[in-house]
Amino acid sequence: MPIFEYRCRRCAHHFETIVRSNHERVSCPKCESKAVEKQLSVFSSLGSAKGAATTSGGCACTPATCGCH
Repeated sequence: MPIFEYRCRRCAHHFETIVRSNHERVSCPKCESKAVEKQLSVFSSLGSAKGAATTSGGCACTPATCGCH
């Protein structure tokens, strides 16, 4: 079962949810609106030096580079 990222068009809340079927209707967990849009998932791996931070899944941006935060 894939996990998808969504943004609510009503309250702009970003969230992830497991989707069991292509026909499943997703609603916002914050305002319960069904007006949501699927977002492009971001995968990132930063650096390869010993002790370097790595991230995977979700947003790998900083508050200055995107509107996710």
